[in-house]
Amino acid sequence: MREKLNESRIAQIGLVAVLVIAVAVMFLKPGGGGGGEPQAEVPIIAGETAIPTAATTGGAGMGELPTAVPAVPGPPQPFVAAYDAGETVALLVVHDGGIDDAYTTAALKKVASIEDVAAFVVPAKQISRYASVTIGLDVNQLPALIVLRPKQLSEGVPQATVSYGYQTPESIYVSVLDATYKGPEVAYHPG
Repeated sequence: MREKLNESRIAQIGLVAVLVIAVAVMFLKPGGGGGGEPQAEVPIIAGETAIPTAATTGGAGMGELPTAVPAVPGPPQPFVAAYDAGETVALLVVHDGGIDDAYTTAALKKVASIEDVAAFVVPAKQISRYASVTIGLDVNQLPALIVLRPKQLSEGVPQATVSYGYQTPESIYVSVLDATYKGPEVAYHPG
């Protein structure tokens, strides 16, 4: 094989073409995004129903998710109760043993002492228990911090943001503040 590759110009060109295609696929394949925070309407359900959802994809574009979330049992009762009570719900999905997961968990515990914030830390192997939330947000990296807007501020349609990677207490606090914001939203136009 090595002799054929060294002697044949066609074999060398073919190998280079295969390598170029492999590199192109690797770099042009859509990634999972980094610290983007898509805003989405997330179903919080107690029964086993399918509900339509819509989400903002990436940073600026508006896109739609599938027309319905598969019928799945709702999240655990304490999670639903916190949302129904009007609390800001922070759900952290972590990978066991990850250093950034451990630091983000510690940061969330500091922020959880804020009034009207309910914090839940869930290992990745239990993410299916929260499928009615995570499917709508397309959670695809860990750690993933999901912050749900309080029920009374979301006008009856559950909304949430997701942040990926290591989070500091300050960044989690800002996510909670953003979720409880009640004022007008103004578009930024550089100028």
